[in-house]
This record gives sequence, structure tokens and C-alpha cells, in this order.
Amino acid sequence: MLVRDAMSTVVLTIGPTHTLRQAARLMAARRVGAAVVLDTDADGLGILTERDILVAVGKGQDPDQETAGTHTTTDVVFAAPSWTLEEAAEAMSHGGFRHLIVMDGDGGPVGIVSVRDIIRCWAPARRHHSTLVG
Repeated sequence: MLVRDAMSTVVLTIGPTHTLRQAARLMAARRVGAAVVLDTDADGLGILTERDILVAVGKGQDPDQETAGTHTTTDVVFAAPSWTLEEAAEAMSHGGFRHLIVMDGDGGPVGIVSVRDIIRCWAPARRHHSTLVG
């Protein structure tokens, strides 16, 4: 199975000046665990995850003052829609993260694939395989 089969095509894009509270509200409303941070004045794309927000709040930082740009990961590993789920899982495992921005050939984000997306795809296949073997 390929990343294009598992990825969410709901890509929440925010700017670096969004506060962490604004980002959290948007992520919660769309039921996503990560947002693509588009900074046209800097390096382009980054990612802000629910974990980034949790860490900031846990450190006592004010989510109404802290901005997405301050907490964005800019050293991002991107996936291609044609990657296998195994390749995506390996990249996540090696990098220690749970989300990959999926980029198309034109360099734009077309989706996000998460560990949850991969498990959702693998679980039915494993269940089907067990009934065939057992």
C-alpha cells in the first residue's frame, strides 16, 4: 500500500504568526494532529504538531503569546505519494516523529500521513491475513 492510499488530504496550513492557541483551536476543529506552517519570508514549509504545543504549555509558555513560527520544525522530512507505507514508517521511526508532509511533484503539500493513518491501513490487512492463515 502507498502513502497516497493512507494520507489525509485535509492539510491545515497556518502562518508563523498564529499563536499556539489559535493553532490548537484550528487543529482541534479539523481533528488533525499537525499543521503545515507556511512562512513565505523564510525557508518555506515547516510542521507544528500537537506535541509541540503540549511541550510549550508544559514548559509554562503562554499559548496566547507564543507563535507557531517559534515552535515549528523546519528540518522536515517530506514523503512522496508514491512511497510505500513501509518507507513512511521507516522514516518516522528513524526520525522519531509521527507525521510526514506529503509533497507532490510541483513541490506543494498534497497531504499528511501519520502513524495513525498507517496503522488504520495495516490493521485490516493483518486481520485479513490472520483469517487466511488461521
